Amino acid sequence: MRSAIRIFLAFTVLAVLIIEGLALMRSHSQDLPWAELDLAAPPGRFTAAKIAELGEDAPRCRALLAAAGNQSRPAPSRSEGESCGYEDGTRVSLGIAPSPGGLITSCPVAAALGVWERQVQAEALRLLGTGVSRFVHAGSYSCRRLYNRGDGPFSEHATADAVDILEFELADGRRISLLRDWNGAPADAAFLRAVRDAACPVFSTVLSPDYNEAHRDHLHFDTADRGRAGWRACR
Repeated sequence: MRSAIRIFLAFTVLAVLIIEGLALMRSHSQDLPWAELDLAAPPGRFTAAKIAELGEDAPRCRALLAAAGNQSRPAPSRSEGESCGYEDGTRVSLGIAPSPGGLITSCPVAAALGVWERQVQAEALRLLGTGVSRFVHAGSYSCRRLYNRGDGPFSEHATADAVDILEFELADGRRISLLRDWNGAPADAAFLRAVRDAACPVFSTVLSPDYNEAHRDHLHFDTADRGRAGWRACR
């Protein structure tokens, strides 16, 4: 009799653990490597890797953008030799407007920006008491090598898989720039670091003024698929 009770209790505990585990997986699907990417959900452990993989499947990327309500739209492809150009160009359209307008990135970058901007708004309200109306950028596509060197690997900008952000304009008209405010007023500096940190779960590489002198005036985000090589950066 006691053995039967022990077996019953063991199965009961196991059933409860299974049920709780399934509920946890449903509520935190972005933390599961096999779960379908949802650009409308909060980012999880595998979101950046899943977004990077969209570079190999533009139709799927565009379908996920539409499912999440992202208004970014396809742009004409571009080609400049063997190492430069893109086929999944996407004209970025977000609640936080890019300035200047007409920003074209790869589809994964547009997807990552859409996830990231929600956290940007949350951090602005928390730290600055207002929302963000636009971000000032230095563009995405540029047919060049890393650090504009004459040789060596090409930059992720050469395929529009990167974007550089210089400044944020708040809804109340204030402007917060990386160059001026990274070490400026405490709230402004905290905001810039918060939006840098918020980019890390959705972009493969995030570089800021903390990384080196070359990034003293901007945040560099890219969605290069480096997951197989095991290399990512958030600095």
